[in-house]
Amino acid sequence: MEPQTTQPPRVDRNNHPAVVAAGSVLLRDWAPDSSLVVPTTSIPKARFPVIDVHAHNSYAKTPEEIREWVRVMDQVGVETTVIFTGAVGAKLDEWAELYLKPHLGRFQLWAGVLTEGIEAPDYPQRAAAEVERCYRKGARGLGELSDKGLGYARDPSIPRDKRLHPDDPRLDLVWKKAAELKMPANIHMADHPSAWRPPDNRQERPPKFQVYNQYGKDVPSYEEILEIRDRLLTRHPENTFIAAHLANQGNDLASLSKVMDRFANLYLDISARSYELGRQPRQATKFLKKYKKRILFGTDQGRRGEMYQAWWRFLESPDEYVPDQSWWPIYGLELPQSLLKAIYRGNAKRILNWQ
Repeated sequence: MEPQTTQPPRVDRNNHPAVVAAGSVLLRDWAPDSSLVVPTTSIPKARFPVIDVHAHNSYAKTPEEIREWVRVMDQVGVETTVIFTGAVGAKLDEWAELYLKPHLGRFQLWAGVLTEGIEAPDYPQRAAAEVERCYRKGARGLGELSDKGLGYARDPSIPRDKRLHPDDPRLDLVWKKAAELKMPANIHMADHPSAWRPPDNRQERPPKFQVYNQYGKDVPSYEEILEIRDRLLTRHPENTFIAAHLANQGNDLASLSKVMDRFANLYLDISARSYELGRQPRQATKFLKKYKKRILFGTDQGRRGEMYQAWWRFLESPDEYVPDQSWWPIYGLELPQSLLKAIYRGNAKRILNWQ
């Protein structure tokens, strides 16, 4: 008589079991230790001086916190950090006092866009005048200007056809003034495409990212928002636009390549998208080499020294199966020196306003 064996349960992809074989560990709690033994490279300081083009004033709100941030920047090799305030008026003035005067050359401050009274006839003139006023106060760019479907006012009560999207004619004078003052704009259009899918067991990004989920909300589709971006780029070819987070198309570099070829005034920052590039290291390296003069380094992940050093390891080392902040292990790109120089600093020095 053949010995009886217990067969493992069949797994239905559409109805995953709630527990693993042991019957006691919830799948959501599963965090396995890898047995893979691979080289680990420690890079405490970037190979070349770095300009981080994507950070926020929310990371440091007091003189003490800012001084500590500068200390960390010195330690890891960051020369200058671009601070997105999203602010106008008195708030922008306060941030300028806090960041610019005490730390000359270490920070560059970027302003927001006025969104009060967008239905008023004089709104375009007021918004453009505020851009110029912010410039006189020290702002050297606009950003991060985010549109995930609600428009720049971010008010869900505004009907869809009244929302202030970046391609809106009401913003024409804003873009004209920004071009005149040589102020680039960092635009965050849409979000990772998975944000438009249900937050279920087929979701690509882990639960902590579902705070950004747009599924079921009164917003245009992912594709429609990218079309808004393309109309903006077409409408204002004289402006310099930097698309945050690889334009939220890092999952499809072939499609993103077509966008880059179409719009010469579009640049990309790689902030918070190591998980996209690091999952496809060969294609990512080809893409970065092809657009060597239009890729900028950014973080958007706080101000800890370990965070910066994780980026150096990713961009400079050949390490494999590297733990990353976004669930998937990633692979080091080991970029050549000329490409590192361009991404770390060269492109930012060329296209940002340093007056």
